[in-house]
Amino acid sequence: MRPFGRRAVDLRQITLQADVSKHAEGSCLAKFGDTHVLCTASLEDRVPPFLRNSGRGWITAEYGMLPRSTNTRTDREAVRGRQSGRTQEIQRLIGRSLRAVVRLDGFGERQVRLDCDVVQADGGTRTASITGAYVALHRAFDHLVNEDLIPSIPLVDQVAGISCGLIAGEAVADLDYSEDSTAEADANFVITAGGGLVEIQATGEQGPFTRRQFEQMLEIAETACDQLFDVQRTALGLSEDTFQIR
Repeated sequence: MRPFGRRAVDLRQITLQADVSKHAEGSCLAKFGDTHVLCTASLEDRVPPFLRNSGRGWITAEYGMLPRSTNTRTDREAVRGRQSGRTQEIQRLIGRSLRAVVRLDGFGERQVRLDCDVVQADGGTRTASITGAYVALHRAFDHLVNEDLIPSIPLVDQVAGISCGLIAGEAVADLDYSEDSTAEADANFVITAGGGLVEIQATGEQGPFTRRQFEQMLEIAETACDQLFDVQRTALGLSEDTFQIR
């Protein structure tokens, strides 16, 4: 029996609360059970040097865990003087995931910085960050449209992330820490609403897993992300019928 009696396909309680930051152009508090991530999107009227005079914008991300987001305090990475390899890998993943659904020529020579700060961690922080960052990014583009700075939202699809794993040989979705730390296999899927796969990270923690087991995790991930897309649309105040990606 999974924690809280969840079935294999059941997600934790998911909430995406938009507009939680007074100052950021876009923001979202993503809660996947006891994993809470504050995602903000900040607009800058400049781009990295390699994009200057190109007419294209850029999306980048930073990720961090607050000192008491876990059961013991961890020093801030700024105090250590360097980011861990895990932090760098996750923030690059977030950036890639969001750029996959954005027309970079659709919002001028601007950069959007996505900050994903883990307030409380209980597994799946990177996938919660991606799912919440999408809402924050959409809100930032809403701001540009409302200010008549761009004609339309330059998104081509929705994107979300979900963790999956193998527990006692069974594929399950949205692992919390107690499951993640003992899973036979651990996987993260980043999927678009159109069915595209942006990134897959899968590891056999206790030995190899089969192709069929991988396919089962993928099937569960697709079902889970369909639910997350609905939650994203609700957070943005849009229905499935009226939501139009332009």
